[in-house]
Amino acid sequence: MASYPQTSFSAPPGATRVTLVRHGQTEAADPTVPFPLKHGHGDPNLTELGEQQAVAVGDRLMHEAIDGLYVSSLIRTHQTAAPLASRIGQTPSEEHDLREVFLGDWEGGLFRHKLTEEHPAAIEFRRTYEWGSVPGAETNAQLMERTSNALIGIHEHHAGEHIVCFVHGGVIAALCAHATSGQMRGFVGADNGSIHRLVLTDERWFLRSFNDSTHLDGFMTPQAIIDTPA
Repeated sequence: MASYPQTSFSAPPGATRVTLVRHGQTEAADPTVPFPLKHGHGDPNLTELGEQQAVAVGDRLMHEAIDGLYVSSLIRTHQTAAPLASRIGQTPSEEHDLREVFLGDWEGGLFRHKLTEEHPAAIEFRRTYEWGSVPGAETNAQLMERTSNALIGIHEHHAGEHIVCFVHGGVIAALCAHATSGQMRGFVGADNGSIHRLVLTDERWFLRSFNDSTHLDGFMTPQAIIDTPA
C-alpha cells in the first residue's frame, strides 16, 4: 500500500540560497556630532561589542559552503563581514543598493534623537512603521523595490549557489516582507549580528528563518520596540 511521508524542504534546482546578516552594533548617536555621511547616508563604525558580534558571525558561518560575500556601501557591513571573509579567504563584493533606508532630513544619527524626543513625525513612524513619515526619507515601497531588485540581480549571477549578504535592519525587514508578501512592521527588531535565510527562484522567494541569534549568547544588547537604523 502506498504511503506518503512528510518531507523536508529542499531548494529547487537553480535556486540561490541567501543568508542575510545584520551588521554589529554601531556607535551611539550624538546630535551635536553627526555621523559622517557616505552617499548621503550616516556611516558610523562598529563599537567594540559590534566587532565581537562580527567575530561570532564569522565563527558561526565559516564551516558552511559559501560561494560569495556581499556588503552594502556602508562601513559597518564591511567591518561585520571582515572576520568571515578572512576565515574563508574571500573578498566581499559591494552592492550599493543593499544600503540602509535613506532617512532624509534625519540622517547622521538624528533619527535616533527624534525618536527619543517623540517628534510628531517619529510618533507617526512608530504608529505605522512607514519610513516615508520621516521628512525627506525613502518610503517603504521605495526601499522594498530597491533592495529586492538588488537581490534579484544577485540571484541572476549566483543561481544554484549560497551567498552571504551583510546588510541592515531596515533592509532585512524589506526583503522578508517582499518574500512573504507581508508588511515590513512584521519583521522589526532584527538583532545586531543576527542571521536570516532566504531561498530565491525566478518564480518566488522562500523565507526559511528570521533573526537567528543563537551564536550571539553573551553579545546581545536590549532591542528597542522599534529598532533604529545605523
